[in-house]
Amino acid sequence: MKRTTAKESTSRLFKRYIWLIDLISRKQGITYEEINNRWLHSSLNEDEKEFPLRTFHNHREAIAQMFDIDIECDTKNGYKYYISNITDIKQNTLQNWLLNSFTVGNLLQEQKNLHHRILLESVPLGREFLGQIVEAMKENLKLIIHYQGFFHDFATEAQIHPYCLKIFKQRWYLIAFKEDSHAMRIYALDRIKDLKITDESFSLDNDFDAKDYFENSFGIIVDESISAEKVTIKVEKSKSNFLKSLPLHHSQKEIKTEDNYTLFEYFLRPTYDFRQEILSHGAEIEVISPNWFREEIKEIVNQMQEGYK
Repeated sequence: MKRTTAKESTSRLFKRYIWLIDLISRKQGITYEEINNRWLHSSLNEDEKEFPLRTFHNHREAIAQMFDIDIECDTKNGYKYYISNITDIKQNTLQNWLLNSFTVGNLLQEQKNLHHRILLESVPLGREFLGQIVEAMKENLKLIIHYQGFFHDFATEAQIHPYCLKIFKQRWYLIAFKEDSHAMRIYALDRIKDLKITDESFSLDNDFDAKDYFENSFGIIVDESISAEKVTIKVEKSKSNFLKSLPLHHSQKEIKTEDNYTLFEYFLRPTYDFRQEILSHGAEIEVISPNWFREEIKEIVNQMQEGYK
């Protein structure tokens, strides 16, 4: 019999949490007996064993700590379990998206006969470390990782304090404090070659807030040498409707609309990733201000034009 590794065990446990959250959120009133019966018929139940009541309550507690989701029991209505803070979850964009993402993964695993009818965009490797990272974050435990950056030929070891996770452009990132450099670093999960949870704990900086940390960033780059400022872009009509439904940044404001174009304003750091986003839309987007950023885009466009002569 193949021995289950710690990584596989954590991953399976994580999937069970998501499965339980999804089941109870959809039913909003389900007994333990019904949950156990569903588990017996789930493809995630590889051992084909029942769902012990003690395990169920342990999962409830872990889910509350890890996801801030409260599973309560309605003793006046047949001892049915429900999620008491479901409204808060739906209003939390990141939490809602994260749960939906993992739920879809579980759903696809259970409905393998539909795999040829559901087409997904390829996502880089690294997701196998998510469970361990979340566990370390929950317990404030240090991690030892072997990381190979995009511009390095080999991996190096680092001891880090995992602060938060972020996904950007279909790639997962870990934001962590690196001990030897005494500074915050950002690690792409698909570039982590190995990861180990240590027994050594760390104290999370009380001043750190993940949302505030990326408040003025377009994506994953936090470059304090570039100041956040107002950026105005002119967008063709065909593209403006797209940006209205899917803003480039949370600070997006529509400041002027004409028949053929719309002016949008942002407050952010015009870093490399934002520049690349602007360029990816070609002639449909024009930078109006600040002037230095407009000139930077203009120079790149001129270089591209030279390459096509």
